[in-house]
Amino acid sequence: MTYDSVAILESFHSSENLGYPLLRDAAAEHVIAYGVLNEDYAKGHMAYGIPHPGILLVSADGVVLAKYAVPGYRKRPQFNELYENVSEMLP
Repeated sequence: MTYDSVAILESFHSSENLGYPLLRDAAAEHVIAYGVLNEDYAKGHMAYGIPHPGILLVSADGVVLAKYAVPGYRKRPQFNELYENVSEMLP
């Protein structure tokens, strides 16, 4: 999810031949609702609305089952750790 323009999203989507949609959150409504807003940037700053890096696991009916988001961008979760945690949650 990003605050980038539709033109940027379309260009990236085309160049990378993605098989899934990209989400745009220009007003940071979703980032705030999910509790992942990067507070380093005040409203009005060009980077306002950028989230902390993370992953959301959303069910088919739109329920957030799990959220992993951390301040900063250098420390990311290991895939095998995430996979194990998510696997335990699924039937």
